[in-house]
Amino acid sequence: MATPLQLLLTLAFLLISATASTLPPSPSSYQDQTQPLLLFGPVLSSLGFRNFAAAAPSLSNSTAWRGPVTVFAPSDSSLLTCGPSCSIPLLLQEHTVPGLFSLRYLRTLPFATKIETLAPDRCLTVTSSAPNASKVFVGGVEVTHPDLFDDGLIVVHGLQGFVSHLSPFSCNIERTTSLSFPLPPPPQDASFVMRLMLKDAMLRLRLSGYSIVAVALRVKYPYLVDLKSVTVFALNDAAIFSDVGHEYVTSFRFHIVPNRLLMASDLERLPAGTVLPTLNLGQELVVTTGGGGGGPFGGPVRINYVRIERPDLMFNLKMVVHGLSMPFPHVNVTAAIGSGYHAAGCGVAGNADVGYSVAPPSRIERTDEIEDHHGL
Repeated sequence: MATPLQLLLTLAFLLISATASTLPPSPSSYQDQTQPLLLFGPVLSSLGFRNFAAAAPSLSNSTAWRGPVTVFAPSDSSLLTCGPSCSIPLLLQEHTVPGLFSLRYLRTLPFATKIETLAPDRCLTVTSSAPNASKVFVGGVEVTHPDLFDDGLIVVHGLQGFVSHLSPFSCNIERTTSLSFPLPPPPQDASFVMRLMLKDAMLRLRLSGYSIVAVALRVKYPYLVDLKSVTVFALNDAAIFSDVGHEYVTSFRFHIVPNRLLMASDLERLPAGTVLPTLNLGQELVVTTGGGGGGPFGGPVRINYVRIERPDLMFNLKMVVHGLSMPFPHVNVTAAIGSGYHAAGCGVAGNADVGYSVAPPSRIERTDEIEDHHGL
């Protein structure tokens, strides 16, 4: 069983191995003319949030964040009650958070999660009336018009009112901060959007209890940034600090499928026997239980005999992360296909509830033969 100290030493070694030469260029080496914040004003204006739209130009000069953003926008009429002490530019900063937070994702956050805003040392608190409830509140104000806009770079939610200026102590309890990354490259770089999506994914994984996976993605940043898309299978922090954690950290690349954005609906359509390439060249995953859409074998999808516990845990334009309860074991792909998928007899802990088998397909279907319909 790996100890927490062993895991931390492994992570430290991985971080040290990511040398400065592999990092993106420094902000001073280019002038970025395509940033989500530069599109903020027109987007807010088109949705009828004219007060925030008028303050949008000040936002680009007040923050170093240049990645995807989510704004919780109050109506112009509600801001009339704000009074002369209100600063609309500051309110815009305090109502805007780095990262993409759809309503669906907000509902999954633990009660009273604090998200740091673009205003330094100011945090919004996200609550709901019950777990996975329909009503979500930000700073005590209900999100009444969710997902008004979402282009993969900017998300806009409409509020019933507005959140008063935040206290300097708003981040003190269970503080959650955004990750610190270099600014994105110039728009002519083909990896421009991928870099933004990586930053968004790492930020949201930290909020969801997957901090070590967020660190691992940062370590593998040079290998991921030039991919078209990526599918990641992840363990949460608690699972990683268990007896299976060391195995997952040391074989993280084995849990990444490059150049494929395989959402839960895509995984469910994959027949048993489908081979998935991984970032570890020569080491492949195999679908050992096809989804089947509710048919006689339509249970949860299993890959290398491991069930996908939290499908679509986090996703954006270029990335999707699925949650696992244990790492993928290394299996002989040919043997797995020829065995008839007797998952109950494979000896994988925690998955013995599979009591059926599926006849092997006539050929192995590879995902590099499947067109990716989700990427840009």
